[in-house]
Amino acid sequence: MTSSSYTVTRRRLLLSASTLVALSAANLSMNLPEAKAAGAPTQGGTLRIAFLRDNTTLVSIDPFQVYWLEHRVVLRNVAESLTDQNPQTGEIIPWLATSWQISEDGLTYTFNLRKDVTFSNGTPLNAEAVRIAFDSNKAFAASVPATFGRTYLAGYDHSEVVDDHTIRVRLSKQNAGFLQATSTTNLAILAPESYKRTPEERSRGAIIGTGPFVLKEYRPEVGIKLARRDDYAWPSKAAHNPGKAYLDAVEIQYIPEESVRSGQFLQGELELLWPRDPFSDVDIKQFESINAQILSRSLPGPALNLYPNVGEGRILSDPSVRAALQKAIDRKTFAQGVYSAEFPVVQGPYDVTTPYFKSQAAKLAYDPDGAAQLLDKAGWLRRDDGWRYKDGKRLTLVRPLQTAETAGDVLIQDQLRQAGIELKLEVLVAGEFLTFVSAARYDLHSTYMTRADPVVLQTILDPRYTNNSALSVNAYPPETLKKVEAFFDAGLQTTSSAERAKAYAGLQDVLIDDNVAFPIYERLWQAAASPRVRDFQWTSEGFALFNDIWLDATA
Repeated sequence: MTSSSYTVTRRRLLLSASTLVALSAANLSMNLPEAKAAGAPTQGGTLRIAFLRDNTTLVSIDPFQVYWLEHRVVLRNVAESLTDQNPQTGEIIPWLATSWQISEDGLTYTFNLRKDVTFSNGTPLNAEAVRIAFDSNKAFAASVPATFGRTYLAGYDHSEVVDDHTIRVRLSKQNAGFLQATSTTNLAILAPESYKRTPEERSRGAIIGTGPFVLKEYRPEVGIKLARRDDYAWPSKAAHNPGKAYLDAVEIQYIPEESVRSGQFLQGELELLWPRDPFSDVDIKQFESINAQILSRSLPGPALNLYPNVGEGRILSDPSVRAALQKAIDRKTFAQGVYSAEFPVVQGPYDVTTPYFKSQAAKLAYDPDGAAQLLDKAGWLRRDDGWRYKDGKRLTLVRPLQTAETAGDVLIQDQLRQAGIELKLEVLVAGEFLTFVSAARYDLHSTYMTRADPVVLQTILDPRYTNNSALSVNAYPPETLKKVEAFFDAGLQTTSSAERAKAYAGLQDVLIDDNVAFPIYERLWQAAASPRVRDFQWTSEGFALFNDIWLDATA
């Protein structure tokens, strides 16, 4: 076994220089300031937050079961992980583990735990608690294979307690994303008592963590209440505050209606407005009129991409039509027209905060003349009505939607109309949507997940791993699928940063070169903060550490 503290692991997993630049740029993408401490932090107060809504499909606040972004923001402050990830560099850094070693074959991870950590029920964090957490999650994943947390434990076999504060994790197959997985909310460590509860009980809030806050109340579709732990003293290396939280409490409301959320924030009833969609120019001007701070960060993982159905007989099975479609999308106009002049233009199938990101911007340039030439050559000719036809059939692409069409959907529809391509937006209810997609009746489909490691795209696009098999099976011609699977495998089978960078660069190239991913926009997440909010900082996953935040009574 190679003896390596986290500093050696850093050399293995450090990002390329170009990615570091991109990560830094992502934090400044709106050229607007983050909240900065104006003076010495003061103790006390309640941070009031409004989120979009609760997850009505899977009502759960168990870290391993849920993938809902807003829940993960909360969980980051209740349940902690063995490691953390530097939001600027992607470096894996200590948290509940002080150091770790990875075997040369990448199948054994040994973690050395802190000795001063307790769960909120008073029991100590030790190697046995970590073993119970991992083994319990593995058992649950086996019984519910569709759970999101399953992908984070890919290859996990079992854990061995070496001593009270040393745990050895054994993998049955290589998974170079495992170390980063130990930094996520999904593999946060709960107290052994939590795993004596049923998965349903954990979903409803029966979770005990080591974090700076305790979950006091979870009311599905209504809100969440957190209370400070006064004995907390073991934050991540990424935190600013070395001890207990400055805030007394955090209160969260789920408010689906945008006008209601914004109204409460403008009237001073909230300290943090945190919707799912980015703000428009109008929103930003309103918030700045009350001296609010606009906080922005691109979410790591895939950008908002459209993925094609290249099945037999589908229009997008023709590579020339896919290439034309790529050229017909004006991404800069989309970013500025739907959001704001400073909104970042998408540069590839991953957002720029994703480790090993490689810009594909030059290949994604808007080229309507090039699109027209490709379509003409493919036999899709424009008629007097503006649409393109071939063998009497109009060039029509179908995209299913689960919610009402947005301004962005309509803008893409209009851009394709200018190229003579009809984009039909089919708004379907949940049951119809799943049936529609499963039957591959679509031409373009979108989905995304958030994780600060490129392996996340495997859970969308690799038929061997995906939770959305229809999308991944239909997304590629056979020769492209072979290349994609080979790059995914290469990215998992080495802990060498250089080799992972090479594999994921190749993956990004083939997704764009073969036109099997159509990036539309960077998934920028934004929050508006009251002038009272100080020391808000983004985590690598796009969340926040509430124990750093304090409220300035003088603002």
